Amino acid sequence: MTSKLYHIGFGVNDLQGTGVSVALLSGDPDRARLIAERYLHNVVRLSENRGLNSYLGFLQNGRPVLSATSGMGAPSLSIVVNELVQVGIRTIIRVGTCGSIQAHIPPGDVVISSAALCRQGAALDIAPVEYPAAADPFLTVALARAARKLGVPHHVGITASVDTFYEGQERSDSANPHLLRWLRGITEEYRQLNILNYEMESGTLFKMGGVYGFAAGCICGVIAQRTASENVVLEAKSIAVDRAIAVAVQTLLDEPAGAT
Repeated sequence: MTSKLYHIGFGVNDLQGTGVSVALLSGDPDRARLIAERYLHNVVRLSENRGLNSYLGFLQNGRPVLSATSGMGAPSLSIVVNELVQVGIRTIIRVGTCGSIQAHIPPGDVVISSAALCRQGAALDIAPVEYPAAADPFLTVALARAARKLGVPHHVGITASVDTFYEGQERSDSANPHLLRWLRGITEEYRQLNILNYEMESGTLFKMGGVYGFAAGCICGVIAQRTASENVVLEAKSIAVDRAIAVAVQTLLDEPAGAT
């Protein structure tokens, strides 16, 4: 293996013998930096290569953690996750945002994904379509336990993980108002299947966890309520994101290092 991985811009030698094995993975590089600045100590910036910001630091209990950026969507995430596993990461918690498709899940709440309806091309290169896109069950329970401990309003269930933000999530108020026939009404169909939310990465992450042998989890702050509108509720975003981050960090503080 080369000393630095091509996309993430760092390698095993940059981890300074910390034994770090867990990563909090955000699509947004600003969120990765926020986690590092707010929750980690003795932070080292590992790389900002290609906008895939990565930081190494320590929680208040001394546990080493990577705060890394996946980029938007499953193809980018698949590259980052593959390289994180190469440098020794064995637990990955995606900390993201999502749109609720259930009326009882408002913006500001968080959704913890137990599994995903995986409608993603990148995942097909990892495993067959029939291969389950399931989160690590112990990590999922740990996230729910941490949310309960913090008093964060949360929901655990199935996520629709799709490749596109507009057409794939049945948004017609965009540059393309002409949705394909098979996408018209798909949100209501998913709602009737008791799917909780839309997002764009967890399905591929979960399949990679199963195939590669690492523990994968996902918690997302709800920033849109698709039973009411196609639009992101910007005033709820900071609350939702802060809650998702706090729950993910609390999970790592509460669980023994060998359990996550």
